[in-house]
Amino acid sequence: MNDLAVYVHWPFCQSKCPYCDFNSHVAAGIDHEGWRAAYKAEIAHYAQRLPARRITSIFFGGGTPSLMEAKTVETVLGEIARHWRLAADVEITLEANPGSAEADKFAAFRQAGVNRLSLGVQSLRDEALKFLGRVHDSGEARRALALAAQYFPRFSFDLIYARQDQDLATWESELREALALTNGHLSLYQLTIEAGTQFYTLANRGEKLTAPNDMAANMFEKTQDILSGAGLPAYEVSNHAAPGNESRHNLVYWHYDDYIGIGPGAHGRFVDGDERIATEDHRAPEVWLRHVTDHHHGIRVEEKIDRTTAQREALMMGLRLVAGVDKDVWRSKFGVALADGDSAFLEGARIHRLVQEGYLANERKCLKATPAGLQRLNALLNYLLN
Repeated sequence: MNDLAVYVHWPFCQSKCPYCDFNSHVAAGIDHEGWRAAYKAEIAHYAQRLPARRITSIFFGGGTPSLMEAKTVETVLGEIARHWRLAADVEITLEANPGSAEADKFAAFRQAGVNRLSLGVQSLRDEALKFLGRVHDSGEARRALALAAQYFPRFSFDLIYARQDQDLATWESELREALALTNGHLSLYQLTIEAGTQFYTLANRGEKLTAPNDMAANMFEKTQDILSGAGLPAYEVSNHAAPGNESRHNLVYWHYDDYIGIGPGAHGRFVDGDERIATEDHRAPEVWLRHVTDHHHGIRVEEKIDRTTAQREALMMGLRLVAGVDKDVWRSKFGVALADGDSAFLEGARIHRLVQEGYLANERKCLKATPAGLQRLNALLNYLLN
């Protein structure tokens, strides 16, 4: 029976960042007791449906989960442990902002059972934080990182680069400063303009918000060089870790393993009997709460995933990993070869062309993107799958 990961979505933020397209909302007041009851109900629903699973990872995402009461985290973890068996090394991650009010709750979150923190620092420069719409400053970020190191055995933090007017030297300086503050994991994202965000509106008016493409590519390459040299090589397009410090929860997604989503807008992918199922919860917090009250779950869409769709999704996720897609694991999941032979999922001629052009490596044990391929992953996938 497959192991299971649990994603818990907290949809509220103190303010909406101009680059963010996540399902997050600003609310004047929150009924924390009501949210605890709703989380418990949806967990119970999935426990009845998927009993006897072992839980390997739990992730509180958002939104800003550090705005939750520690009691809510404790309640959710207790309910999960009541229904399922937790792995001895279960990873329990909570996303947090570095603001003082949230950082002061770190000890309580650790006491509640969280053993890994993911901090949305985004920059160590005050002018960049202002540009990104963050409510904390660089001093608060450093204080939060020090507290994270004090309370949590593992923590990570995010930075956003390829910002407007940022050059290679300033990014290298900030990156080396970040290395001195990390304990083994960094998530480094190029700034992208997403539809529906404030930045998207500004960009459509002609404002330049991101670095030019060639500068962004140079920053990406410099990032790989610096972090590899520091012992934190990339294990995924935007994630770097010392060996053993990889995010186990995110690896569940990239390996296309089973997970359920709890909370507004949360997604799930899991095998139920002989069927692979995809779920998506209602996005609006008030609608999700009402649906849970009426039906004991917040699911808006549930559908069976056919094998071809599952294979496409698994490839799109797996090629994000530097290690690529394990061919033996692929065959065990889908019953066919990934890349070798007439009956393989992928067309041999297309693989050969991408190998010849230096974008793909077709090795005995795995199929993976090269460093050049990782920078062009969307185009590479489009060519392989269409």
